[in-house]
Amino acid sequence: MVDAGGRDLRVSNPERVIFPMTERSRAVTKLDIVEYYLAVGDGIMRALQRRPTTLERWPKGVHPGIVISTRERGGGDAFFQKRIPRGAPDYVQTSRIQFPSGRSADEICPTEVAVVGWAAQMGTITFHPWPVRSDDVDHPDELRIDLDPQPGTDFADAVRVAAEARVLLHELGYIGFPKTSGGRGVHIYVRIAPRWTFTDVRHAAITFGRELERRLPGQVTTNWWKEERGQRIFVDYNQNARDRTIASAYSIRPKAGAPVSAPVAWDELPTVAPEDFTVATMPARFAEVGDLHAAIDDAAHSLQPLLDMYETDGTEGKGDLPYPPDYPKMPGEPKRVQPSRDRDRR
Repeated sequence: MVDAGGRDLRVSNPERVIFPMTERSRAVTKLDIVEYYLAVGDGIMRALQRRPTTLERWPKGVHPGIVISTRERGGGDAFFQKRIPRGAPDYVQTSRIQFPSGRSADEICPTEVAVVGWAAQMGTITFHPWPVRSDDVDHPDELRIDLDPQPGTDFADAVRVAAEARVLLHELGYIGFPKTSGGRGVHIYVRIAPRWTFTDVRHAAITFGRELERRLPGQVTTNWWKEERGQRIFVDYNQNARDRTIASAYSIRPKAGAPVSAPVAWDELPTVAPEDFTVATMPARFAEVGDLHAAIDDAAHSLQPLLDMYETDGTEGKGDLPYPPDYPKMPGEPKRVQPSRDRDRR
């Protein structure tokens, strides 16, 4: 039994190894994971508070040979849970969200740290919150800039692009909050007023990416087709589409050593190594520096400057970009065919 924000939380099989020992790290047990999330409770709750949240569950642990279910292939040992699990405690609240297909689901919507601890006890490794709050699930309050290194690039390349993104954010009058992805990427969050649709926010992310392309030619791409991205940092604008989520700040990632997605200060970003932020090291860092995203809710920005830029791009022949393949055809979307293959067919 552990104390989860004043609630008694039972952790079954506490010594079950979730992350095996590596050359750099000791084994991580289920109890370690529950205690980690409680140790960073204020931070993880700031990231999840009243947000519909998909649970990435690895109940058998993160071991070689474990298969995770995907949108295309089910039946794996690990899986993404979008609906509240049966038998959830009565303090676990939900929020109804709608998918692009028109179907809906009641997702967990954390309101206290005990919900996070319970989810961890259920085998949740990573939390994937929607960019909305439960009182208005159709209007995002967050713009998410996902800087994703492509083959031939690494974290240092993403950091260089993030530096230019910081300049652009300043010019727009925005305050951005960076974090490591838990891998090679960099995520930047910007709070926005919940006045715009998912489509609007996605268009804003497209425009932001295009502006980075103009400023850093040959280093950044918004090409959806992997074959056309090259050795550049991909600005994954579709992470702002409905039902697309990013691992939250402080979430554990299912990789050797139990790395976590770590909030960082802008000035320290060029000097950090993402693999240094782990379940073992983050509690001490959190105790020392606190939540570096603590001010993220202090200001909500207008999306209009980016939407005006999107309209300008449109007059110059740069319209919308492809959605993920499982989406229905969306208004204004170009043909969902790789341009080079389309030319080959002609």
